[in-house]
Amino acid sequence: MKFLIAILGLLVVFALSYVASNNKRGIRYRPIIIMIVLQLILAFFLLNTVVGTVLIKGFSDIFTNLLTYAAEGINFVFGGIANEGQTPFFLNVLLPIIFISALIGILQYVKVLPIIIRFIGLVLSKVNGMGKLESYNAVASAILGQSEVFISVKKQIGLLPKHRLYTLCASAMSTVSMSIVGAYMTMIDPKYVVTALVLNLFGGFIISSILNPYKVTPEEDKLEVQEEQEKQSFFEMLGEYIMDGFKVAITVAAMLIGFVALIAMINGIFNGIFGISFQQILGYVFAPFAFVMGVPWKEAVDAGSIMATKMVSNEFVAMLELGKMSLSPRATGIVSIFLVSFANFSSIGIIAGAVKGLHEKQGNVVARFGLKLLYGATLVSVLSATLAGLFL
Repeated sequence: MKFLIAILGLLVVFALSYVASNNKRGIRYRPIIIMIVLQLILAFFLLNTVVGTVLIKGFSDIFTNLLTYAAEGINFVFGGIANEGQTPFFLNVLLPIIFISALIGILQYVKVLPIIIRFIGLVLSKVNGMGKLESYNAVASAILGQSEVFISVKKQIGLLPKHRLYTLCASAMSTVSMSIVGAYMTMIDPKYVVTALVLNLFGGFIISSILNPYKVTPEEDKLEVQEEQEKQSFFEMLGEYIMDGFKVAITVAAMLIGFVALIAMINGIFNGIFGISFQQILGYVFAPFAFVMGVPWKEAVDAGSIMATKMVSNEFVAMLELGKMSLSPRATGIVSIFLVSFANFSSIGIIAGAVKGLHEKQGNVVARFGLKLLYGATLVSVLSATLAGLFL
């Protein structure tokens, strides 16, 4: 039965992508089929094999150790502030972002990350039928973050036509930053985080290839990565990345305070007037999508509510909601994979603002296709969750 539902889910995703395509005749199906097959192989490998389990455990253990090291710094500053036995979200989940951001800065400084990003991007470009810039950007987005990645390709931002700019922005919204992967792993099972990271990388190209198909000519297929304008010392760089990590942690905390409070207020208003919460209403709206992803129908409304919460607020709020619900292991896995991306309304502003800071005219272009970005990125999450559901 789950195979039939998965086929239905794929048909729904491709139908919704095809309807919104800006060049239906230009869709190239061969790279799309290849990438779907790769997604299926990778999902099976990560979720259903011993080697995949070992790799995920190794990846998870790395972040567990990093969070332990981060706790040393946090306890030094905030030790004793929490009551015994309690685990404050800000201290245990968000502040470790600072340490992981510092590590990313070090790996950038010693030129390890740029080599890895370029290599994976080059391999991807051979598979996805798109340009080197698009492939580099997808990998870099998953490591550097959805706003920081545009700085590394700032030389080309002003020269890109609308269709290529869309693909770059879609990649940034479909992935998540490596600096907050550790935070996700404290909230949902690490194997779902890793699986979503891998599947979304290909899913972003699949959906973009349908929504926004085009060919990059050899003359256009160039990649110019921005080097730092002035050489920083190691400690200047380290201080900058530490502060960047702190800004991310504070920003996420502020967003959580605002969104959780607003959702609670709106739920209260709807309960008082209609006898049903706002999230429950959204749950009914998104329930069909949860079902075609593979969530059992009896849990589809609850799952749909979490999916909608992620879209209108962010993935952190949705993961907190998921932790409060008693869904079956299968439903939990499918929803968890759906949640691991930046596909929400606030990301439209973040991405448009990042591009506008580098090139005002292109920033306005991004703002105009912002809703289509969210539409595509959400379909990427649905696609990844649907394929992973086959092996849960």
